[in-house]
Amino acid sequence: MVADFRKRFWISLVITIPILLLSPLIAGFLGIEQAVSFPGQIYVLFILASAVFFYGGYPFLNGMREELSKMRPGMMTLIAVAIVTAYIYSAAVVFGLKGKMFFWELATLVDIMLLGHWIEMKSVMGASRALEEMAKLMPKDAHKIMADGSTADIPISDLHVGDRVLIKPGEKLPADGKVIDGESWVDESLLTGESKPIRKKAGMPVVGGAINGDGSLTVEVTKAGADSFLSQAIELVRQAQESKSKTQDLANRAALWLTIIALTAGAGTLLVWLFVMDKDLAFALERAVTVMVITCPHALGLAIPLVVAVSTALSSRNGLLIRNRTAFEQARNIDAIIFDKTGTLTQGKFGVTDILRFQEDYDEDELLNIAAAVENHSEHPIARGIVSSAKKPHSVENFKAIPGKGAQGLVKGKSVKVVSPGYLQENGIQIADKRIGTLSAQGKTVVFLIIDDTVQAAIAMADIIREESKQAISRLKKMGIKSMMLTGDNRQVAQWVSEELGLDEFFAEVLPHEKAEKVREVQSKGLIVAMTGDGVNDAPALAQADVGIAIGAGTDVAVETADIVLVRSNPLDVVALIGFAKATYRKMVQNLAWATGYNVFAIPLAAGVMYSAGILLSPAMGAVLMSLSTVVVAINARFLKIK
Repeated sequence: MVADFRKRFWISLVITIPILLLSPLIAGFLGIEQAVSFPGQIYVLFILASAVFFYGGYPFLNGMREELSKMRPGMMTLIAVAIVTAYIYSAAVVFGLKGKMFFWELATLVDIMLLGHWIEMKSVMGASRALEEMAKLMPKDAHKIMADGSTADIPISDLHVGDRVLIKPGEKLPADGKVIDGESWVDESLLTGESKPIRKKAGMPVVGGAINGDGSLTVEVTKAGADSFLSQAIELVRQAQESKSKTQDLANRAALWLTIIALTAGAGTLLVWLFVMDKDLAFALERAVTVMVITCPHALGLAIPLVVAVSTALSSRNGLLIRNRTAFEQARNIDAIIFDKTGTLTQGKFGVTDILRFQEDYDEDELLNIAAAVENHSEHPIARGIVSSAKKPHSVENFKAIPGKGAQGLVKGKSVKVVSPGYLQENGIQIADKRIGTLSAQGKTVVFLIIDDTVQAAIAMADIIREESKQAISRLKKMGIKSMMLTGDNRQVAQWVSEELGLDEFFAEVLPHEKAEKVREVQSKGLIVAMTGDGVNDAPALAQADVGIAIGAGTDVAVETADIVLVRSNPLDVVALIGFAKATYRKMVQNLAWATGYNVFAIPLAAGVMYSAGILLSPAMGAVLMSLSTVVVAINARFLKIK
């Protein structure tokens, strides 16, 4: 469609040049009336204008048909009414009706409107193209285990229920299934919202699109095609998008009113001059057509597209990709924002949140460096969390795993163990500290650091809360916006995150298909709701929300469902987004005021209210006023800024 508007604009623009030169009004203004005068000139002008009307005007004529079929007249209807009126009346003048032709107004109006739509669509689609490079959630191929025990790589579309597939370390699972052999940690956070990797072994279910950890798994496919988790999530998205209210954007609402004004003023002008002022039909028609053409100002075609182009470029440079303009306009009215937890408010990765020291022998940093020395040789998610949180892990000697309980080794000549609570119980070691119970109640994983048979510390780990999250929630509260959290994670973890950030409300242990229902539940309270998330499990909720905001680092399914994408995965960008939406809307209103404000003067003058005083707005003067408003609109759009 972008290419189509571009092509129609350039072809129509080329045809418009001779239309302008052959139009008596323009030719007279340029002083070339005699030079361009020739027999049949008026018919050549008619043929050229017909080409612009039917070829350049087709998108607007077709758009009017679609808008009226949906009983939602907007910008397309306004433009179509203006060009149809101008064309039919001017054609009638060519073939004998007394009056003035509006061919040059028709041609320039079509050109400007094609340019405006091209600018707008190009800027919005430019943001969408930036998303196309994101990795696909599902792998393209699967390692199918054949009857003779060999493996063959086949497209996942060829997988069927009952097939067995091999998943190697680090690969994505190609389908929903059941583990029949092997053990591994599997990261399902983007799919289910569970922040911790889950240990999978024979008999346990796995979900297509999840990321396999350190081991190899043999999985029997239990769901394929439309029955798979991912397909069901996409179907929920489709249903939510179909039911999502199709609110008209600002330009279309303005166009609706201008269409009503144009038709009313045009008809009123015709009737008054015919039956009240007793003028002939030719004069009354000319006044009515002038009114209807002038009511659709050229500047209106650029008022919103120019702001959209500037705001899209600005937002893209600042990490906000706008994919749905109507939803972006709606963002200024948000009453409540529902955040996904994993990967949005939190980093989506395990890390150390608390260190409880039981002795005074070491400070917290040193305790962490010692623990990381032992864990550096383990691929366990807990081990990786400790290592990633340490500043300078020490080296280790004689490393040994303690099956199911932890790991041990020599660090700086001392015996060091990092073990689970189960190890302490087995060895009769008791730690009487209420803080450990508090950490466990928050859903955190707690391990213990033993140095030379002395329990030195407890190390608690959880999905790390983003530093920016607390600031974002605080600012949203100052703006009067409620902040909520929606997660598939357990209630203890959700409550801890909620209390840390000061959220107004949270929903925990919510299954993927229930997320959209929770959004509807909040909407039913009369609130305009935004949803922010990054996983496939968030996609139906993103589609259901009034404004869907995806974290750019998330899945392509979430990104393609959302109205706006935050490239940096920074919750503070949500605050910036709302402020920018308000600034953009103000600029749109200003431009519409400039674009249509001259109608307050032009329509009455064109209708002839000052006729008795000898003042009658000519089409030429109307064109001057339209040009001035177009220039003002273009300049005003450039002053839009993002804070």
